[in-house]
Amino acid sequence: MANYCFQPTTPNGFMYSIHPAAAYGSAAVLIGCAVAVMSQVHVPPVAVSSGTRPTLRDAVQGLVFIRRTPVLLAAISLDLFAVLAGGAVALLPVIAEEQLQVGDVAYGWLRAAGGIGAALTAILLSFRPVQSRVGRTLIVAVGVFGLSTVVLGITTSYWIAFFAVLLANSSDMISVFIRSSLVPLVTPDEKRGRVSAVENVFIGASNELGAFESGAVSSLVGTPATVVGGGIATIAVAGAWWFAFPSLRNVDTFNELEQSRD
Repeated sequence: MANYCFQPTTPNGFMYSIHPAAAYGSAAVLIGCAVAVMSQVHVPPVAVSSGTRPTLRDAVQGLVFIRRTPVLLAAISLDLFAVLAGGAVALLPVIAEEQLQVGDVAYGWLRAAGGIGAALTAILLSFRPVQSRVGRTLIVAVGVFGLSTVVLGITTSYWIAFFAVLLANSSDMISVFIRSSLVPLVTPDEKRGRVSAVENVFIGASNELGAFESGAVSSLVGTPATVVGGGIATIAVAGAWWFAFPSLRNVDTFNELEQSRD
């Protein structure tokens, strides 16, 4: 899942707890520093081979390969639909103010909870990576993300909401780890760039569309109903993919994916 909508935001969450201007100001300064540093990078010219020019068919080969490969289609579409349904992060300011009734400092920590969960899980995965039942773990992680979203939409307790956000991002990190490992292993070398491009477009667009969908639905039915409904929809997606894509569910190890490609 991008990664899902609970993206790691620990630094900005800490800065926001001090003052909103500190968060946005530090982000602007860091972006400026990045631009200044990157402008000093000199890339040597690369000779362009006089081969055939890319065609529209070449551009869509990645999409065609994904559609014809059930494991890839399942993994990428699972992330896509889960993010579209579970875009609760866009509503965190409203949840903090109206549902939890906390101020800027508490909201800053709530925003940081996602990054804390992702960071702790990333450290854990670096020592104990997922090595078996890969497909089932991916689907279950998406289901846990949806369940955490439901809890976030129901609770009026700040600490329960904090741990719900933390758990959601922790499960998101697991799904991102599995998907980012699975996709390159299934994809042949000559198609990896095209498949990665399609994946990045889908995942990036789903984050923005998920946030838009959450905001639009929230204006019609209210924030709690939107968040709970999105979480239930995410759980439903995970359940549907469990039965609809046995090729993904039955993936045990990453090694078998690499061997099947060869």
